[in-house]
Amino acid sequence: MALLARTIAVVAAFGLATVTVRARADDPASRRTLTVSAAASLTAAFRDLAADFERMHPAVRVQLDFGASSTLAQRILAGASADVFAAADEATMATLVARGAAAGTPRIFARNRLQIVVAAGNPKHVTALADLARTDLVVALCGASAPCGRYAAEAFRNAGIDPPPASRELDVKGVVTKVAMGEADAGLVYVTDVRAAGAKVAGIDVPEATNVVVRYPIVVLRDAADPADATAFVTHVSSSDGARVLARFGFLAPADPSPAGR
Repeated sequence: MALLARTIAVVAAFGLATVTVRARADDPASRRTLTVSAAASLTAAFRDLAADFERMHPAVRVQLDFGASSTLAQRILAGASADVFAAADEATMATLVARGAAAGTPRIFARNRLQIVVAAGNPKHVTALADLARTDLVVALCGASAPCGRYAAEAFRNAGIDPPPASRELDVKGVVTKVAMGEADAGLVYVTDVRAAGAKVAGIDVPEATNVVVRYPIVVLRDAADPADATAFVTHVSSSDGARVLARFGFLAPADPSPAGR
């Protein structure tokens, strides 16, 4: 009887410990926070990637901070708390690396391309970049400092078209919102943003010869609170599982998996 009692006590204690550990893992207050700053065009895909990562790492809570890559980089350089940075362009990432804010070498994990965004049904009958110069259209574009603004300027140059007068938005989400709400007739954003907006808008393809290849680098930041968690997240995004999630949102796989800038 004494042996049985001790056995029951041990089993009960083990069960209590298991319940306690599970409760702690499920308690948001006890989870480590991993802050990921990411380009606005990654919003939908990174929400799914973060949810997957949290399922695989129940002790970690991923906090996502989205915005124009240039704005996020400025915040990081000014001391904003962040563990991982994913940008929509290599130039912004290069600036961050040059200032010593990165730990290690950024890696390209996805590609994108530009697409004209119009209202559902394309009521203004937009068919090409040249149409954005029409005087009857209200056009929205990203601000010149945001990657999508620079890519748009490059696409217009490739097409031999002067950039049209346009409202300048903080990021691609701002452009899509303007078009979806009827405040603009057309804009130039990424294919993935048109897809993420669903039935509210439609996309008009930009020819390959005029389009711009957008490469997305990601890196663990020098001041990451937990470099191991940050590295694990970057590995997850760059993995085959991560690639499948990104592809679901319209991102292309990196043509060259080598480090950014090589």
